[in-house]
Amino acid sequence: MTVRTSRRILTTTAAALLAAAGLTACADDSGDVSQPGEVGVVAAFYPLQFLAERIGGDAVTVSNLTKPGAEPHDLELNPRQVGEVVDADLVVYLSGFQPAVDEAVEQNGGDHAFDVAGVTPLRDAAAGDHDHDHEGEGEGEHAEDEHAEDEHAEDEHAEDEGGKDPHVWLDPTRLATIGDKLAERLGKADPDHAADYTARAGALRTELTKLDTEYADGLRTCQRREIVTSHAAFGYLTDRYKLEQIGISGLTPEAEPSPQRLAEVAEEAREHQAGTIFFETLVSPKVAETIAREVGAKTAVLDPLEGPPADGDYLSAMRTNLQTLRTALGCS
Repeated sequence: MTVRTSRRILTTTAAALLAAAGLTACADDSGDVSQPGEVGVVAAFYPLQFLAERIGGDAVTVSNLTKPGAEPHDLELNPRQVGEVVDADLVVYLSGFQPAVDEAVEQNGGDHAFDVAGVTPLRDAAAGDHDHDHEGEGEGEHAEDEHAEDEHAEDEHAEDEGGKDPHVWLDPTRLATIGDKLAERLGKADPDHAADYTARAGALRTELTKLDTEYADGLRTCQRREIVTSHAAFGYLTDRYKLEQIGISGLTPEAEPSPQRLAEVAEEAREHQAGTIFFETLVSPKVAETIAREVGAKTAVLDPLEGPPADGDYLSAMRTNLQTLRTALGCS
């Protein structure tokens, strides 16, 4: 019995069990995500789909478990999607980000799952995310004391959130490292095209390095360095480019901030003279609009790229984010 045949049997069993629990699936949903002669890759959400398509090229067929317009944090899998996880040649996911995917991989992923959370260290979750690492360098003991207080505050936020920040793809250099490792895993699944995967990952790394340089140059000289965001998704970006994130809510965008938190954010926005409050594409802008009205600021979209952009791809959406940040922060 081949591995694919064995997985197809497991697919049918998994779908049947879920259907018995009251879920429905199309009668012909086998879960097979690949075309003959191609590697079937299941990506948990958009940035991983982007990587798999760019690195896999025409040697892979990529399916995304999170459909366009859906919030990936809240993903629930139907029987067909469970079948895709079972039957895929490679499942690419980020543990701790989507509990339903974690469960499906644990039960059905076997040895064909690639957890990108293990590729590069993840930062601690921090609801307020006051990253002052870049401030006070060379200013003596007082600066060191402030830095220690900031680290203590971030640790407390990390305990409140409980876990790691999953939004690693918003640092292009980290995404490039994940791409390199993905090429290795694709090469193991499909040795005949291993060199092609490595070459495409290298080409993508070049593009991501260029994007990183554009961000570093574009955000080097700005009137302000604080961004107020609807949820704390941009910690990797602010770490990389020496900005400070003030998140209205924590890592989960649906979490309702308390009145106390709203008051704190409004006070900080006034203190830093924030002229723009950022919201995102997949979440209601109401909370950001409330803060904006309170402090006399405007709102703008800053895309965390948890879902596919309306136009273009990861690279073009990140460049749009850069221009939005430059305008909001008064960069020269």
